[in-house]
Amino acid sequence: MLIGLQNVTFEFGARVIVKDATWHIQPNERIGLIGYNGTGKSTLLKLFVNQYMPSAGTVERSKETTIGYLHQDLLSFDTNESILQVAMGAFEKVLQLEKEIEALGRELEKTGDEKTLIDYTDKLHEMELLGGYNIQHKSEEVLQGLGFSNADLNRPYKEFSGGWRMRVLLAKMILAKPDLLLLDEPTNHLDLPSIEWLEKYLQHYQGAVVIVSHDKFFLNRMVTKIVELYQRELHIYNGNYDFYEKEKAVRIEMQQKAYENQQDYIRQNERLVERFRAKASKAAMAQSIMKKLDKLDRIEDVAIERPDLRINFRVDKVPGRVLVELDHLSKAFGENVILRDAKAEIDRGDKIALIGANGKGKSTLLRIIADAESYAGNRKWGHNVEESFYAQHQLEALALDHTILEEMRGCGSQMTDLELRALLGCFLFSGDDTDKKIRILSGGEKARVALAKTIVSKANFLMLDEPTNHLDMHSVDLLINALKRYEGTMILVSHDRHFISKTANKIWEIVDGQIKEFKGPYDEWVAWNERMRKNQAAAKTEAAASKKKPVAAAPVRTPAPAVNTPISKEHKKELQRQQKLFQQTEEALNKNKAEMAQLEKDLANPDIYSDKDRFLKAEQDYTQASRENERLEKDYETIFTRLMELEEGD
Repeated sequence: MLIGLQNVTFEFGARVIVKDATWHIQPNERIGLIGYNGTGKSTLLKLFVNQYMPSAGTVERSKETTIGYLHQDLLSFDTNESILQVAMGAFEKVLQLEKEIEALGRELEKTGDEKTLIDYTDKLHEMELLGGYNIQHKSEEVLQGLGFSNADLNRPYKEFSGGWRMRVLLAKMILAKPDLLLLDEPTNHLDLPSIEWLEKYLQHYQGAVVIVSHDKFFLNRMVTKIVELYQRELHIYNGNYDFYEKEKAVRIEMQQKAYENQQDYIRQNERLVERFRAKASKAAMAQSIMKKLDKLDRIEDVAIERPDLRINFRVDKVPGRVLVELDHLSKAFGENVILRDAKAEIDRGDKIALIGANGKGKSTLLRIIADAESYAGNRKWGHNVEESFYAQHQLEALALDHTILEEMRGCGSQMTDLELRALLGCFLFSGDDTDKKIRILSGGEKARVALAKTIVSKANFLMLDEPTNHLDMHSVDLLINALKRYEGTMILVSHDRHFISKTANKIWEIVDGQIKEFKGPYDEWVAWNERMRKNQAAAKTEAAASKKKPVAAAPVRTPAPAVNTPISKEHKKELQRQQKLFQQTEEALNKNKAEMAQLEKDLANPDIYSDKDRFLKAEQDYTQASRENERLEKDYETIFTRLMELEEGD
């Protein structure tokens, strides 16, 4: 066991977060920690790292257990160091060793002392064992996987926005390789390619991982156990998120049946008590039944406690056929060209997901459409368009000193306070909650306020930038259902694949400065992309095969000399040598290709991934075989060219 809770109870004032909870985390486990907003998932993680102490029970932890904890509060960290230096801070021991080696080296130059030489050699050996010579390469690899370009690596950390800073700190945490990673909403600041990279990296991570996330796709790919914080108790399910949903439904159904059966039993016995109580001869029996009912361990009703957002987008006006027309649109930040003479059109009824890697200009394009960003070219509104723009910066733009009600009053909705309070009730702000200051709200609560402000507008065109950030999975599903019912048009940016797949009927992607449109939902776009990749790979293979066809067909023999053409002995000798070399290289290449094919077959076998050493060996062998294949093909081409020259010289 790495760490665990033993009969833990934790309270915030009069509010109980968790009661009598027991949960042990074992090495290499992949766990998803889920629960509705406000139930205390982040609080539970803080118990593990001793930021909070339990009211009762104990947090058990091995002295050797190392923990990495990624959370939103880390954004307060600031430094002038480059992001590469920040990430390399994970290798604290190696960096200290580097300083010691450098000092010993200077001393050795001055004194030439034998003991110093031995210490210097020992330190170099220790550095090699720790893999210290590769830390820069490892750090660069992880940062690039999380979306940073080579040019970014030496830029100061303080130049980056909150989302990018969080990526740097995630990179540092991954590189430190703690025994247990606690990740609180790690995908909130990642784009789709970075999420996919993180999935692959964590799947082979040599440690336990606990993830708090609202991303169903991410949890399904990442975890093998779900721990649900529900009704102040921990409920454990041994499977991914899909398994949890099915298993929970079965548990609820069984509990409901047990509850109903027990209620029937209670009612029957209460009727007997009523019948027998008045008769003296049966009074003892009635008393016995009553005692039996008092001792009964009552089964609770399974009425699900969950915060239900009542989201209902309203549309007042019907717009024309075309809502937004983009023509000859160009936008660049210095040398970074986002759009170049791009064209696109948003029609009535479109529900567009704008996807792609960070830095490709998704949010920039959304701001251009909202007329909140400068650009070159033409952007034209259609007839009767009433727009509303929900953006991440709106959460930061909320006036911290306003109450929730005051913030809603400033929307220009002309609604009365009574109407605004009713609307806020739909967003789980009831009674005195509406008088809370914005500054004390959680990320999820701020997101709900910004969403409520968007809905008040009665817009027929919505622009949504990451609307699911800070919402729990149930709230995301409620938002999905509301957007399905929404009669207007929308364009959204999101990294949540479940959300995109359920809401969008078109996909936009920015490619080479152009807006590429796919008319169909996200799942069809993924399948189409996969087909395109396979077709391109097949075309490359075919082109390479046709290019090498003359090589394979080339006769490996000494051409007959032309009549009366003298051939020098040296020329003939060289020709024979190249022919032999060509034949050997061809055989080696064929043998290596056969080995690669077998290794590919091994790597395609799911069983190999359950054995870490076997998988790493196969992966290493395949990488080595690929490099050898490149070398042999290069030699093959060189020898063939030389052979042709010699034969033509005959």
